[in-house]
Amino acid sequence: MATVVQSLPRSIAPLTWLRQFLKEELAPYPGRAAVVGRMTIAATLIMIVCMTFRIPFAFQGAIYALLISRESPRATLRSAAVMVIVTVISAAYLLISVRFVISIPELHFLWVVISFFLVFYALSSVTNYTAAVIFAIMNSVVVPLWDRHVPAETNVEDTLWLCLSVMVGVVITGAVELAFVKMRPGDEFVLPIAEQLAAVKTLLTCYAEGRAIDPATEKQIIQLRARGTSLLRRTLQRSDYSAQYSVQIGGVVVLVGRLIDLAATLTQLHFELTVSDQSRFRNLASTVAGIRDDLLNRRIPRPVELSVEGQPASFVPLLAAIEHTVTLIPQVFTDSRSIQEYLPSADDSRERRLIALGSFENPAHLQFALKGCLAASVCYMIYSAVDWPGISTAVTTCLLTALSTIGSSRQKQLLRISGAIIGGFVIGMGSQIFILPYIDSIVGFTILFIPVTAFASWIMTSSPRLSYMGIQVALAFYLINLSEFKMQTSLEVARDRVVGILLGLFIMWLVFDQIWGSPAAVEIRKTFISNLRLLAQFAREPLSKNQRTAIARSITLGEVINGNFDQMRALADGVLLEFGPSRVQDLALRSRIRQWQPQLRTLFLMQIALWRYRVQLPGFELPEPVLAAQQELDYKSAKLLDDMADHLEGKAFRGQDNLEDSFEQLTQTVRTWSSDGPQQAFADQLQTFLTLSRNSESLTMSLSKSISPIQPDTGEKQDKILPWVPSNKP
Repeated sequence: MATVVQSLPRSIAPLTWLRQFLKEELAPYPGRAAVVGRMTIAATLIMIVCMTFRIPFAFQGAIYALLISRESPRATLRSAAVMVIVTVISAAYLLISVRFVISIPELHFLWVVISFFLVFYALSSVTNYTAAVIFAIMNSVVVPLWDRHVPAETNVEDTLWLCLSVMVGVVITGAVELAFVKMRPGDEFVLPIAEQLAAVKTLLTCYAEGRAIDPATEKQIIQLRARGTSLLRRTLQRSDYSAQYSVQIGGVVVLVGRLIDLAATLTQLHFELTVSDQSRFRNLASTVAGIRDDLLNRRIPRPVELSVEGQPASFVPLLAAIEHTVTLIPQVFTDSRSIQEYLPSADDSRERRLIALGSFENPAHLQFALKGCLAASVCYMIYSAVDWPGISTAVTTCLLTALSTIGSSRQKQLLRISGAIIGGFVIGMGSQIFILPYIDSIVGFTILFIPVTAFASWIMTSSPRLSYMGIQVALAFYLINLSEFKMQTSLEVARDRVVGILLGLFIMWLVFDQIWGSPAAVEIRKTFISNLRLLAQFAREPLSKNQRTAIARSITLGEVINGNFDQMRALADGVLLEFGPSRVQDLALRSRIRQWQPQLRTLFLMQIALWRYRVQLPGFELPEPVLAAQQELDYKSAKLLDDMADHLEGKAFRGQDNLEDSFEQLTQTVRTWSSDGPQQAFADQLQTFLTLSRNSESLTMSLSKSISPIQPDTGEKQDKILPWVPSNKP
């Protein structure tokens, strides 16, 4: 029998935790130096061009280069035309609309508020991240410009200068990205996933051979866990890949991330292996290697069945969880015939949506726009009331801060303030005092600019737990030194711009986190419960007999569910940065939801495949008796998902409502129909459908047992709310 030895968690001193946290976040990983190099080269070239040709507002082009260069080179190039078009449209909107309000103060103020609202709504709902960034950049500078008491011609001229600085950023960033294009479409996701699977395979092979874990392998696994999947998910969110590919590869990212978490935990445990355990590890290693090879070669991974029937029980911790996670990976591609069908081609020019489906029905977009508009408007009123135009950078800060506010926790405000202090006071004002007075050329300023940009870029390529501090360092430094084409040695100018940044950060914190916010632990629980209910609603679709209406409704519902999955991952990162008396419970809740998330996401993908049969799309028609039996099973599954949500809200769990019986009834109906002579043509299609239904039922039951476990001594289900669920109080 295996013996398990695991030390109990000990409290860690804050300084020790901070040192370990920074070490993990700032550690190099494959590809990081290349991304930082691209970001630094693009921003530096933009600075040189703008300073040489005396183009004002160079900080916008440089910031833009840092924000966009983190995405894949191919995605950036495909978005070049969008960047130019959005810049022109933004300038046209601002110049045309301001003409009607400039002479009437009341209308001018209303125009400012409406412009802020449109920007924040675009940041939340526009599917093209690049378009939203450009629109925000244009508004963040142009709106304060038109408050100056100068001739209108001057404001028009400065607006056009801003367009030019953005265009310079577009051209230079695109040229730099073009020089680095080497990957095929989709490789920016497949290659990191393959790296993670290779590390897991090496670890499993060590256990299979009964030898000690290689220190290099253990270190790599721990580094991969620290890196997480946030960067991949962020790139996927901002890419313009098809919805089908995004959903499927997003599911793989989540499952492989879960596999890395389990593998990293396993390396910290000590246990004895039996011959049977080694055999299971050997099968796992072979399976993981096969999945990796299939993904690298653009093939759908083959279904995995890791049967343990007839083998003695294993006491190796997490082994069953690892096996279960591995078997879920191929199921992500349920009902797919070829992965090539969902990968974008190099010349993919299919029409894509600008506004996400469900944007007008989803209240989250409106709420985010109202919060952001309130924050920016308050900053605008403050600097206008005190007649201090130098702190108008508060508005710019609000708009750029919003790029990372979605899904963030209150503790991320510390990163923003820390970044502003480091970039503004320490580096920005420090260079004004000790360095800039001795520099009289662009070459000298470039020598200062490169290490500052590289430093900020390195932080920006961390996980979302730290990355926003990098953009704040760059923003504060650039606002001081790149707003005008000269060496800025005036501490008064630096003071005003840094004060404006701090004011913007304070107002964003006040609105988003104090007046209109709640802890990440509370939000992640609410979002998970919401997704359970939404998935139950999706399982009941279609509710309309009109096929076109049913399809539109289901697609919108699916978009909301998929967005909530990404939201939960972002909130999980935020929980790590929250401290207080409930931290232990919050981390326990985070751990449980991260265990359930891959299963729920895979269940969602299976429901999408089954939805085609429910809607009776061409090629997915079902006989009437089978369709009726499927609807009964779907309603029972939906009821069970609603019961799970009720249980997490503290209500009594009402049982599994005979889900197994409904599946057996469906199986019997399919067999009866398939055995009849005239229906033999349906046999293969019905077997595929039945396999999908079986996997969906199995996952639903597994999730139900995990969320509402059975008491081992009485066999009764828990009716009380789980002790690790936090209260709804902030």
